Amino acid sequence: MIQLEDYFNFLTPNDIRLKGTRIGIETILYDYIYHAKTPEEIAKTYSSLSLEQVYATILYYLHEQEKITNYLTEWIEHGERMREIQKQNPPPVAEKLRKLREQKKAIKQANESEISLR
Repeated sequence: MIQLEDYFNFLTPNDIRLKGTRIGIETILYDYIYHAKTPEEIAKTYSSLSLEQVYATILYYLHEQEKITNYLTEWIEHGERMREIQKQNPPPVAEKLRKLREQKKAIKQANESEISLR
């Protein structure tokens, strides 16, 4: 008989993935909890997942709600920290794209000003 935990690979306390995939439970639960997606919508979004795996993840969350809520909170906070670090120290390609967007915006505004003066 299959146990609920058999659906998952527990790589570390902060990295639980669905067996046979590289998808972490946080991906499914974020869509389910924060975006109010149905299990069917989630399964359609991730073609490597079965509907059974999505339901198993939700059931695991419901059985271990406090533990998994903490897991999700840490995951969200980690993402926010990483975005802040990247914002403070963007990779060169991101900085180049930002400058190109600024130039494009400046050219567009100059063109609009020229047209309105005519």
